[in-house]
Amino acid sequence: MLETREQFVERALAEYESPLVGYAYGFVHDLERARDIVQDTFIRLCQQDVAKVRDGLKTWLFTVCRNRALDVLRKESRLTVIDEQQLLSRESEAPGPDQTLDQAERLTQVMRYLGRLPENQQTVILMKFRDGYSYQEICDATGLSSGNVGFLIHTGLKRLRELLPSDLLDSSSPQP
Repeated sequence: MLETREQFVERALAEYESPLVGYAYGFVHDLERARDIVQDTFIRLCQQDVAKVRDGLKTWLFTVCRNRALDVLRKESRLTVIDEQQLLSRESEAPGPDQTLDQAERLTQVMRYLGRLPENQQTVILMKFRDGYSYQEICDATGLSSGNVGFLIHTGLKRLRELLPSDLLDSSSPQP
């Protein structure tokens, strides 16, 4: 009499569960993870064609168990454990409130000086540096030629440098 899939899996579970847990434990050194690996192994057995694994069941189970344990170890080796104290003591890479306020004040001042430029220079400088447009995008939006856009940006920035006080020209000041 042929056993059903359910009977086949139950028999395999009764016979091989304990040895597989011990085998998996040898890889991961943690009983709960070893049990999870064995559970995955038996889930995969349930998905197999019984006729294909029946004759080499023991070999199949131990191979799948080993492969699953190695997968778990590979996944864990990619994870980095960070001590909570180490995480809390790390400085933020974001600017602090004082830096944010200083940048906002500098930007406001630069925008005031930018307002002294002719409108066409203001427009292309803002499109380039504030909005991140390429020269071609500025040409398309304004109808100006690439040479004209380049000239307006160059002339406008040159004039802006002349207008800005030296404290706004240092390397830490924001670009318009």
